[in-house]
Amino acid sequence: MPSVAHKNSVSAPATKRDIIIFSDFDGTIFLQDTGHVLFDHHGCGVARRHMLDEEIRTGSRSFRAVSEDMWASLNVPFDDGFKVMEEKLEIDPAFNEFHQFCIANEVPFNVISAGLKPILRKVLDVFLGEKQSSHIDIVANDAHISHDGSKWTPIWRHDNELGHDKAASIQEYKAIASSESEDGSIPLIVFVGDGVSDLPAAREADVLFARRGLRLEEYCVENNIAYIPFDTFADIQKELVRMIEEDRSSTNDADKPAQYNPRVNFWRRASSKKAVPTLSSIQQTTGNVFLPVERSLAPQATLVS
Repeated sequence: MPSVAHKNSVSAPATKRDIIIFSDFDGTIFLQDTGHVLFDHHGCGVARRHMLDEEIRTGSRSFRAVSEDMWASLNVPFDDGFKVMEEKLEIDPAFNEFHQFCIANEVPFNVISAGLKPILRKVLDVFLGEKQSSHIDIVANDAHISHDGSKWTPIWRHDNELGHDKAASIQEYKAIASSESEDGSIPLIVFVGDGVSDLPAAREADVLFARRGLRLEEYCVENNIAYIPFDTFADIQKELVRMIEEDRSSTNDADKPAQYNPRVNFWRRASSKKAVPTLSSIQQTTGNVFLPVERSLAPQATLVS
């Protein structure tokens, strides 16, 4: 993993606790859905996509089955298909600065998505630049895309109706981190999302950020689920700095963080003594052994002061 810078125009208060961020991609980091952009312009089209989306909403077919139909409708080479994404996609206006904040403060930022990893990586490389993009681990479905673009086939992470169970991926990460834990320090798990499909992963987190005005926020309100609304990633950055300071001052570096989720108590013991395992160490569930990938951290602190 690339070395991490230690200077930035914005810094956070020093703390011994690790903060780990997991974020959805479509509708969260980017305001549009990468798959929808492709399907609408090079595949089944808007009307057919809406019909297929309705099948998911009503439960008549699984997300995985419907998604396979959508991806199979594409007939465009990868590079040609990417041109329309460059034109149509909009990144959250504050994400670039937010991610630079994460890099400078050694806060791991990980994407968890139901989309296809080759697409997501290409989008990040273009919109952020390859160097900055390389600091982001992506856990998503892989894909086989034929050279002529006539066949787009998802390679699903999990053998279930979701194709990629985001909650399971975070649980896998926890297991890796737990196996590395010795000092018992307490990491804080943050999840950022926009839709109800993000809820299973969000339940694994201590702190949930929901994009304001979208379905995840509505669901949280309807079901009395604690969350923090955000309009841009600048709101998340401000709240993280506040939480870090609150955590440091209220706990005096002891026991539980101020933002504490008892549902994930076993994760409280999962901070690595010298390195935070990265999500790149999570293999697809095909019987592979999970091997942690270590990343050097600044001594005694996750965040620079």
